Amino acid sequence: MLVISVILAAGRGTRMGSYKNKTTLSLFPEETGYEYPIILEILKNLPLGKRIIVVNYRKEDILRVTSKLDVTYCIQPVLNGTGGAVISASELIKETEMDYVLITVGDAPFVKRQTYLKLIDKLKEDDLVVLGFSSEDKRQYGILEIEKNAVKRIIEWKVWKDLSIKEECLCNAGIYAVKKEILLRYIPVLSSRPHTVEKRINGRLRKIKEYFFTDIVEYMNKDGLKVGYVIAEKDEAMGIDDPDSLSYARKIFISKRI
Repeated sequence: MLVISVILAAGRGTRMGSYKNKTTLSLFPEETGYEYPIILEILKNLPLGKRIIVVNYRKEDILRVTSKLDVTYCIQPVLNGTGGAVISASELIKETEMDYVLITVGDAPFVKRQTYLKLIDKLKEDDLVVLGFSSEDKRQYGILEIEKNAVKRIIEWKVWKDLSIKEECLCNAGIYAVKKEILLRYIPVLSSRPHTVEKRINGRLRKIKEYFFTDIVEYMNKDGLKVGYVIAEKDEAMGIDDPDSLSYARKIFISKRI
């Protein structure tokens, strides 16, 4: 089965404190003298099919390490959220003759091909499938609201941080599988409903419009479609978004190679 894989790799990764695009940071510790960019491990684990990398911030970093691979680049003109990244890739998705779309993030290198295939396989019964994971430190992840074995909505951190949340709640890995025709049906809906958020850009607080891909879950539920989920193993869906998580990821990567 061939799948359209969309890798979201356009963001600044400001918490990493690096001038590079964080997806090109090496999984080898610096003292080893070896380089192996995060994005190469992600590409290695993806199912067969078309690979689209959404780029913006320091896109030249990504092109440098992936230019010899069979990938297609999509420029996200404005950094306007995960939904904005998927919207920017929608024309490339539309023209690709494959029925299933996998959406993943550029900073989660340990998701196994088997897990990606589980997400795709579950589309036999669901219209959209979310990858969830358990974490003692929920940090700023969204969490899944699950009812009768289906995801009803994804609650963003800014909302749930003030609520009474049970420890066993699953976090959202930001990784999804969706039927192509369903995704293309909801792209215009997503495009018409931006959020206004405040972000610090170049030291200044600014109000900008962002699109949250997670909104699609609620739109689909209102229309009677089913959103399912798959649970990742421990550390499999971890995102590398600051120096501490990069250090931890490097330890995991080295341990897997010994």
